[in-house]
Amino acid sequence: MDYKNAGVDIEAGYKAVELMKKHVASTMRNEVLTDIGGFSGAFSLDSFKGMEHPTLVSGTDGVGTKLKIAFELDKHDTIGIDCVAMCVNDIACAGGEPLFFLDYIACGKNEPEKIAQIVSGVAEGCRQSDAALIGGETAEMPGFYPIDEYDLAGFAVGIVDRDKMITGKGIAKGDVLVGIASSGIHSNGYSLVRKVFDINRDNLNRSYECLGGKTLGETILTPTIIYVKALKSVKDGGVTIKGCSHITGGGFYENIPRMLHDGVRAKVKADSYPIPPIFSMLAKDGDIAKEMMYNTYNMGIGMLLAVDAADADKTVELVKKSGQNAYIIGEITEGEKGIDLV
Repeated sequence: MDYKNAGVDIEAGYKAVELMKKHVASTMRNEVLTDIGGFSGAFSLDSFKGMEHPTLVSGTDGVGTKLKIAFELDKHDTIGIDCVAMCVNDIACAGGEPLFFLDYIACGKNEPEKIAQIVSGVAEGCRQSDAALIGGETAEMPGFYPIDEYDLAGFAVGIVDRDKMITGKGIAKGDVLVGIASSGIHSNGYSLVRKVFDINRDNLNRSYECLGGKTLGETILTPTIIYVKALKSVKDGGVTIKGCSHITGGGFYENIPRMLHDGVRAKVKADSYPIPPIFSMLAKDGDIAKEMMYNTYNMGIGMLLAVDAADADKTVELVKKSGQNAYIIGEITEGEKGIDLV
């Protein structure tokens, strides 16, 4: 009896590391002090000595049951983007610059080529956010996970000068809400998605006219947008972002109030921007009420910014120059902290 007979293939682990090295190398920053394969990753902060009050910000998250779609389609090269996005978007929400990322993959059977595909997506997410992939862990856990399934989670660290943190404290009546478009469902609400749609390969590979001719599978597996560069573009353009909300699980009703302080409300106009058709399809097929849709999904807005009214149009243009779409979708009013959807 040996470890391989117990279900853990050490040699496969070595091969997976070799296959992922090129993806990891593509994410390196000058501050990284270690190579892949060590017991920890080291990152120098010398480059940030010019900050008055350098402050670390962090985020951790997973991909959730969106993974089930990847399993069914046997497509694993984009799910890592989602994992990075869920972490670095939260850091960007606080005004931070992502510095580095670590991933954790737990699987029933270590298939090196599949692990390398997953890490290729993680590396792509890191490149999109200028974060270095400085470490991670692949755990083979037979008997705990089915042999063809895995879980994926991650952890990111960023930095911001304390005085430039986005806290929401300065939000005032009359400020304008600028929404940055999502790519679709992103990485939340997939337990409901899987209840509504028949998640099998034939149905996932079926094209739908209402989805612009795309298949259901490629539509709901579309990676989460990473907003790091869009927010950097706004800040570098001289706009003060007063408040920022990453629209994830809990949709509009849970996430938007998180950027508000007592005494102000967010008034959002639901018809002020284009809503991706997947949401209409989901609501219709699942007989899901409008309020529940906005309480579960991003509904086409992945990131929401509160800015001074004088900066609203400029903010939209700066976001568009970064390659994303943005819309003026509401305003800040006085009242009890919360949201009015009109």
